[in-house]
Amino acid sequence: MLTDYSQCPDAELLPLADASCEAMRELILRYTRLVRACARPLFLAGGDQEDLVQEGMIGLVDAIRSYSPSGGASFQSFAALCIRRRMISAVRAASAQKHAPLNDSISMEEARLQTEPSLGAGPETEFIGREGMREFMAALRGALTSVEREVLELYLAGCSYREIS
Repeated sequence: MLTDYSQCPDAELLPLADASCEAMRELILRYTRLVRACARPLFLAGGDQEDLVQEGMIGLVDAIRSYSPSGGASFQSFAALCIRRRMISAVRAASAQKHAPLNDSISMEEARLQTEPSLGAGPETEFIGREGMREFMAALRGALTSVEREVLELYLAGCSYREIS
């Protein structure tokens, strides 16, 4: 059942948004410019403006679902507040570098395969592969604490997690 919600005021659309995809879509279309305006002055480390807009759209949907007229604020001001808070939370999380080790790391197996010479390769390729592995391990050892180095060496030696602990 398609209904034209373009002429309905927000107050009529908000209660319908949970049950009607068309009502939700109309509200999102109405407030997309607000989301973009809120994203404009912010900068997301490691992301772009569209990532902020996406976070703002999530904030908008949350605002649509949780708005109550009894709160005393208009929906537009409530939505703007939810959108900005969601974006600011995303900016703070990105700048905290909390997930940097997970996002930027590669597995040990992948690193070994990248530096390990392939079968049938010439002596130059083998030498370059071994040299690359030596440099990688030296850099890795320099970045690890003594406990981390010991755990890594035990893991590379084939010890189980139980044996390492």
